[in-house]
Amino acid sequence: MSSLPSTTRHCWPAVFFAWLFSAGFTLLAAGIPETLLGPPSDKGPCVVRAQFQLQDINSIDDEPETFEFTGVLVLTWKDPRQAFDPKVAGVAEKIYQGDYQFNEVSPAWYPQVVLANESGLYESDAVILRLQPDGTSTLISTINAVAETDFDMRRYPFDSQRLQAVFEIVGFNRSEVVLDAGPGSADRPIHVSQWDLRGIETAVRQRNSLSAGPSGDSSEFVVTFNVQRDPLFTLRLVGLPLALIVILSWSVFWMERSSLGDRISVSFVGILTAVAYQIVVGDLLPHVSYITVMHAFLNFSFFVMCGTVVINLVVGACDKNGKSALGDLIDRRCRWIFPIAYLGLLVAIGLIAITVF
Repeated sequence: MSSLPSTTRHCWPAVFFAWLFSAGFTLLAAGIPETLLGPPSDKGPCVVRAQFQLQDINSIDDEPETFEFTGVLVLTWKDPRQAFDPKVAGVAEKIYQGDYQFNEVSPAWYPQVVLANESGLYESDAVILRLQPDGTSTLISTINAVAETDFDMRRYPFDSQRLQAVFEIVGFNRSEVVLDAGPGSADRPIHVSQWDLRGIETAVRQRNSLSAGPSGDSSEFVVTFNVQRDPLFTLRLVGLPLALIVILSWSVFWMERSSLGDRISVSFVGILTAVAYQIVVGDLLPHVSYITVMHAFLNFSFFVMCGTVVINLVVGACDKNGKSALGDLIDRRCRWIFPIAYLGLLVAIGLIAITVF
């Protein structure tokens, strides 16, 4: 008589308990009326009130236009089919917590919510369902996710962004389930590297989605985090050093007009220094195709330093043609024209950023 393989002998307890669990769940599911498996629909669509409490914004990434956040999502709805008598049930409130109690024991229908603009990470933990005697159900879950949203970087580094997390109910259209926006809040002051949270907004909107059922018309709960960038880091690392390089390049206007080679050398050293500096700090700037405030500042600073080279050549030509007085006049005029023009360009960039963008 052949004996069972050793792997089979070691695995049969796990197989037996898996079969026992499956059979128990099948019997439990068989005892649940099918009328309880869908949303309540006695008086139109089931209204689910959604609230969100932000715990933290873990990171904000400009280049992929994503942000990671952690918070608590609370969904509340009323299902008269789940009403019970506290005296008969022996409890004033039914509570189902954890994956087993919520997924396997709770007989109630509940709205399944997904993050519509998810970007690679969505974790929902610590689920708890609280059921009141009148059928009011409250589903509480913690969420850690990465969401993708549109960034407008034109005012960088003085920009503010509206980071949106879009929650959508899967499998039911607006004729069956609709969302109602509750308040959004933060349990503490939120500060991310270079960013400050200014406020939280909530709203409900309509969107066409294949996951919404036959009509494809779903209801979405949108949580918007209004954040403001702190520009000091970028200004300290990029703006101030480059401005000093531009100012030092104007020293050629105080040099002897006869030393054209030395003047050209100073101007080109400044230009090359600025180019090398832009390469070094290039990864810190947003990688976008349109012009931001910081990009405009970098380009104008570069053009101003190139302008000193042109002035040097003009003054050298004047000296060569015996017009030394004219060369001296050009130098004296440039000593105040360049600073005023540079300051005026910076003010114009700031005004355009405030009024246009």
